[in-house]
Amino acid sequence: MNTKPGTTGAGGPRADCTADADGRITFTLEAPATAARLLLRLRPKKGQPEKVLHTLDLEPAADGRLRAVLEHEPVLAEGRWDMYLIPEPGAPRRRLRPGLRDLRALVDGHRRDRPSPVAVRIPYATKDGYLATRAWLRTAHAEVAGIDVTDRTMTVRARLHGTSFSGGATVRLRLRGGGGTVRTLVPRVEDDGRGFSFTVEYGELVADDAGNRVWDLSVRAGSAEGTAPVRIGRLLDDVADRKEVFVFPEAVVGGAVVRPYYTVDNDLSVLADRT
Repeated sequence: MNTKPGTTGAGGPRADCTADADGRITFTLEAPATAARLLLRLRPKKGQPEKVLHTLDLEPAADGRLRAVLEHEPVLAEGRWDMYLIPEPGAPRRRLRPGLRDLRALVDGHRRDRPSPVAVRIPYATKDGYLATRAWLRTAHAEVAGIDVTDRTMTVRARLHGTSFSGGATVRLRLRGGGGTVRTLVPRVEDDGRGFSFTVEYGELVADDAGNRVWDLSVRAGSAEGTAPVRIGRLLDDVADRKEVFVFPEAVVGGAVVRPYYTVDNDLSVLADRT
């Protein structure tokens, strides 16, 4: 099977997709032959060769087109998966463009408790107009339910997935590139052992005259040795890239402009900008 990249213009092959609440994605498209297949390629880091490929068989659908189903298992590795059509065995692959994307089942995904590992998939259109699937795969995850911002604080409401709280839980704000500098808070844990909230005082993040600082937020569900911090973010809905979509108000504290934001991985961080 030839899986070298092909090219396709603006009128190239398009695929509709429908996601369900269990992580299953159905792709439907026009294809020249029933021997065609879909290819998912884990996008490699810049300058690195591609290493992970996943193929799907295409079968006739009721409307006369062809359909492929990406089942919820096996799970996809975390990253961005580019979508291709292989029209027939030995033919060059062709990059797919997005058709209709029905993601309604994902909108309320944060309302269901997820087991470990927490596996998430969201089909989306890339900036250059192609079809891809964003995937996250984490042992546990803390999903943001809401963020309330004032001119001095932010209060975060969130919920654990893939694990639950035990004694000695802490929220951790780790200074990126700060040589292990960490601020800790004690969260308010709900009776069900999953929901929690906490308030960050901005003044504690700008206590000196350092330049720009970024603090990454996570939570440790207990104090037992080996309990790993769980990153706090927002993954469980239909938004593949939050950074430029969800913008929070700024506050000026101690000469710094402070605001929470979502990273390129949809994780929650706080920026303190003195420029």
